Parts: sequence; structure tokens; C-alpha cells
Amino acid sequence: MTKPTDHLTQPDAAPALLRLMTIMARLRDPVSGCEWDKMQSFETIAPYTIEEAYEVADAIQRGDLGELKDELGDLALQIVFHAQMATEAGHFTLAEVLDGISDKMERRHPHIFGDDPTGGHHRWEEIKAAERAAKADDPSVLGGIALALPALERAAKLQKRAARTGFDWPDIDGPRAKILEELEEVSSAATDEHREEEIGDLLFAVVNLARFLKINPEEALRKGNAKFERRFRAIEQAPGFGDMTLEEQERLWTEQKAR
Repeated sequence: MTKPTDHLTQPDAAPALLRLMTIMARLRDPVSGCEWDKMQSFETIAPYTIEEAYEVADAIQRGDLGELKDELGDLALQIVFHAQMATEAGHFTLAEVLDGISDKMERRHPHIFGDDPTGGHHRWEEIKAAERAAKADDPSVLGGIALALPALERAAKLQKRAARTGFDWPDIDGPRAKILEELEEVSSAATDEHREEEIGDLLFAVVNLARFLKINPEEALRKGNAKFERRFRAIEQAPGFGDMTLEEQERLWTEQKAR
């Protein structure tokens, strides 16, 4: 049973992590390992890593802590899997991964682990920006924003980064007007390619409005999806739903919304 203070040290975590590492090493053994695990690469495992991260988020949203425990295990497996492949190729080890994130956490919290009393989230962002600028591969303020992020989330990050340079609307009227402007441009687009481009601009503008309202657009859309699914699942249970007219289906939808 977990004790109230276990979260401070978690003394049982080290052998549990070692056990998982040992299992993965055995699965990847070139002679006696699992055929499927042996043939995997960073590229083939990456989609599973992303999927597991989403399943963690889903368990959190549903408030299912038992499921969250299981999904965190699946996500931990992904980290160990990537680290094992990197170790085999001589790139880095899991210990280096863990030491690296530990160093980063201490470095970005000087008010906790150092002697800088002016720490806080603003210092985190300053230190992070300085570390990013020190990387010669991409000195842009937009550097380091992963291409694999969900498009809404990446749009929000791009906008936040750009805003730090002063490239931003002075108030919320700007994003609101931009949405109306982009709606007009969608309507006036003459080709499918142009409409796709304008829809992209419209979505980007909506993300900007969400940012001004301090709303996470990815989370907002996730909740919107869940609400639509819940309501549609309810109305499709009506006898003969598929044969109803649109007006009849709309009436059921309106009734469901009112509940």
C-alpha cells in the first residue's frame, strides 16, 4: 500500500525500472529475442509513443486513475524501448536520458536547486529560451517546436513564441476580426486547393482567439469532440434514426442538447 510520503522518494522505483530495462533488453536480444521487437526502429516505434501519450491524456480526462496507472506503464515502456535501441547503436543510454532531464530540471529551477531567489515560471521560460538560442541548428525563436505535435497545439506554440517578440495583436479585437476576415476568404476561394489554404488560415485564427482567452485549443476541441459523440450516440438510438429527415434528426439533437 502506498504511504503518504512515498511520493517524496519512491524507493521501490529503481528495481522496478531495472526489471523493465532487463525485459526490454531480452526482447531485443538478436539471438533469443522476440522477432517483432527485434525488427523495430525509432521510426516504427514513434507512432506507438505518440499513441500512448494520448491514452495517458484520455485516462486523465476520464478521471480513471487505475487506467492512468496502466497507461503510464505503457508510456514508460516506450521510453525504455527507445533508450534500448539507442544503447544498442551506441548513441546514449537510459541513464543518460534520466540524468539529462534531472540536470535540466535543476538548471531551470534555480530558486529551488540553486541560489537564485528570483526564480519561477518566468525564469523557466528565460532559461529555456537561452538554451534554445545556444543551439546552432536553429536560432529562430520558433526553433524546437516539434513538427509531430497536433496541429492545433503546434499553432498555439508558434503564436506564443512569436508573441514574445512583440509580434502580436494589441487586444482581443484583432483575433476576432481576423476570424471574420478568414471566413470571407474561405467563401471567396475558387479552388479546392485555395479553400484548403483558407481553412488552414481560419483554424490558425481561431487558435489565436483561444490563446487570447487563455484556452488550450487542443483541450477545447477534445471536449467538443466528446460532447458531440455523447449527444450523437444518444440520438442515434431513436428507432428509425437513419431513415429520418434532417429536420427530424435536428429536432432530436435540439432535445438532447437541452438535457
